[in-house]
Amino acid sequence: MASYQGCSVIEDLIEFEAPDVLMLQEHWLTPTKLCLFDSRFTDYFPFGCSAMSSRVEAGMLRGGPYGGVMTLIKKFLGKVATMMIHCEDRSVVVKILNCLFINVYLSGMPDRHENYENFLDDLCL
Repeated sequence: MASYQGCSVIEDLIEFEAPDVLMLQEHWLTPTKLCLFDSRFTDYFPFGCSAMSSRVEAGMLRGGPYGGVMTLIKKFLGKVATMMIHCEDRSVVVKILNCLFINVYLSGMPDRHENYENFLDDLCL
């Protein structure tokens, strides 16, 4: 979504399929731009974070943007949705009633096996 090219696809999906939950990956937004999920998809609560925090803190952005996961939950589910129970650069976990919605992006990571284990350990805690 760095140039917002994905917004129209999400808007079409919402219009024609009306999903209750959307799990998005690689949104490429900086922390200050996460508010775009609130303003563009007003019928949904956004749960997620930016994977670019450390890059932004290091100074001027160089190279292509990367990362970020976001789970959008239809607002009518807000009464039964638990706030995020886990959120990191590449994963967000939200509980709705007795279901866990786990949105995780681990593609392209070195030491994937170790990262999978760490993620599962964190989730169990």
